[in-house]
Amino acid sequence: MPRRPDADILLAHVPTGGSIGNQRLRTTLGWEEDRYEKVRDALVEDGLLVKGRGRGGSLQRAAPAARTSAKPTVAGAHPTKTKARMPKSTKSVVRVAESATAYAARPAPKSSTGFTGWTAPAQRDANNATMERQLWDAADELRANSDLKSSQYSTPVLGLVFLRFADVRFQAKRRELAAEGASSRRGSRVEQVGAYHAAGVIFLPETARWEHLLTLPEGAGAGKAVNTAMKLIEDANPQLAGALPRSYELFDGLLLKNLLRKLSEIPADLGFDAFGRIYEYFLGEFAMSEGQGGGEFYTPSSIVRLLVEVLEPFGGSILDPACGSGGMFVQSAQFVAHHHRMQPQAAGKPHPAPLRIHGQEKESATAALCRMNLAMHGLEGDIKQAITYYDDAHRSTGRFDYVLANPPFNVDNIDKTRLAGGVGKPGDRFPFGVPTVDNGNYLWISLFASALNARGRAGFVMANSASDARGSELAIRQQLIRDSYVDVMVAVGPNMFYTVTLPVTLWFFDRGRRGTPRADHVLFIDARQIFRQIDRAHRDWTDAQIGFLSAIVRLYRGESVTDVVGGDETQTKLREFFHPGIAGVSPARDVDHQNPAGETPAIPGGSLIYRDVPGLCKAATLTDIEAQGWSLNPGRYVGISGEASVSEENFQQSMSTSIQQFKKLLEESRTLETAILNNATNLMQDP
Repeated sequence: MPRRPDADILLAHVPTGGSIGNQRLRTTLGWEEDRYEKVRDALVEDGLLVKGRGRGGSLQRAAPAARTSAKPTVAGAHPTKTKARMPKSTKSVVRVAESATAYAARPAPKSSTGFTGWTAPAQRDANNATMERQLWDAADELRANSDLKSSQYSTPVLGLVFLRFADVRFQAKRRELAAEGASSRRGSRVEQVGAYHAAGVIFLPETARWEHLLTLPEGAGAGKAVNTAMKLIEDANPQLAGALPRSYELFDGLLLKNLLRKLSEIPADLGFDAFGRIYEYFLGEFAMSEGQGGGEFYTPSSIVRLLVEVLEPFGGSILDPACGSGGMFVQSAQFVAHHHRMQPQAAGKPHPAPLRIHGQEKESATAALCRMNLAMHGLEGDIKQAITYYDDAHRSTGRFDYVLANPPFNVDNIDKTRLAGGVGKPGDRFPFGVPTVDNGNYLWISLFASALNARGRAGFVMANSASDARGSELAIRQQLIRDSYVDVMVAVGPNMFYTVTLPVTLWFFDRGRRGTPRADHVLFIDARQIFRQIDRAHRDWTDAQIGFLSAIVRLYRGESVTDVVGGDETQTKLREFFHPGIAGVSPARDVDHQNPAGETPAIPGGSLIYRDVPGLCKAATLTDIEAQGWSLNPGRYVGISGEASVSEENFQQSMSTSIQQFKKLLEESRTLETAILNNATNLMQDP
């Protein structure tokens, strides 16, 4: 007999290999006595549960043999043959279940009691992968034929990639204007700079166009010609002033020409998004080649996409005070474009205000890289070069709708006497005070919180250690939690970054949740077992995995999940855990963060509903968090599923780490043994 939701729910709460009392089980489920007994008796009659002895009665799961051959033996009864027809009591359960699923448009999936992980198969687009490889081969050619370091050659090569992309867009717009001019009485606008700027296209003067540079004669003048081209582009496009590299005379002329030829192999008809992905891949490869320093300008796209999908920056002012190459801004703009495609505006209703981009970056070269990246994607922003601790270049306190950032972790030697914007009072840039420890993590966290306006949201990457930090950092974290800043915490597994193997945590603030039922809850998500293995040392998230994680947050907020990324794969995974027919706890428990009174919510056809899932997510109360010493470590709340297993990659990594630690301890032990022996010998030799 196919099991229905009520039967699945009850069965899921009976422990394997143990028993549970009827009263305790009914209380846990929150069911009326009549409903409970009907479902329980049906499961007993079907041979799935066995009644135990004792005061009040108890239940336990039936042995596998009993389920297939005969009804369970109840105390004082004799075994009988299993009937082929559906028992009368089970029909009652079906009727109850049918009324419970009347609001669901599709059948509920099999009940699940916990989350055991999601490892997606590695998949890459072969054509784009080939083009990406071409770009990196070009960089290798430049590196092999120069004495420049990676940090020195990365920006000039990225500048040429930018120029190739800008030329493709310019030529496409030029052909469009030429066709328009042929049929217009007003004449051609092919050479009007404003016609290109109005379409978000960079205007390229004649001697700065790709074909002109490609056909220059070989010789020592190639570097000078490219430098001149970059200057002309900046002059014609003020938003790029000071952003483009001009160090091409450092390179051999023949080498530059070969590099230009190599980049010419990228098809001119390549789509806008595909070109952007290749540029991003190039940024990532440079970040990897530069080691730890590469992380200062690049955050992997899957991390950025999840931050953006959770933050939902539909329009308004956005700040990244550690903006690097500007990936946060690019993904935010792409989120807005995707949302507009998925949900067209109603007639007469305007789109939300466009994103107003503000960034701050301590390295002038990286700030220029950010502005170049924005221009490549048709965006503009106010990007300033400054050290964020000491200079509030955007007068940020209380100003922004959104804050997105991946700041440097565990920075020390910060001069706290130079902090800009005030300390310790409401309205200050550091309103919660300054930690006494020599670590910049909570300075960044305070900056993000203070930059938000009354409805603002923030999403940022942070070292795991910040979630459990003690002392003065704990005091700041406690204030953030009590003042209802902290909305969501997501634990991320290792190897998601190119330059750092350690796991991290994603923090999300939401000032707009004050006065709502979510104000005294924090959603914890453990995403450490969700990933796609790119190679042995690197992981990322697929579209479906990003959509799944962001949808959990939207369900928690009571928002629609119909337009999350990932398509059918995302929706199927969501139904596996959040379909109302398979909720593992009572409805009041499922939505207690939204419905503290405990009424059963009205659920429209085919909808999903948030619930706590062991091993995946937990909406914890402030009481829960206080009991854990104000920790914001998701693992303390989410727990693990009883079915959870360790992947081979995680086991190998864990074992490798343990072996290295053991070797280090052995070395320290030998050193201590030698020191003790020497000290003892010296004592014996003393008169």
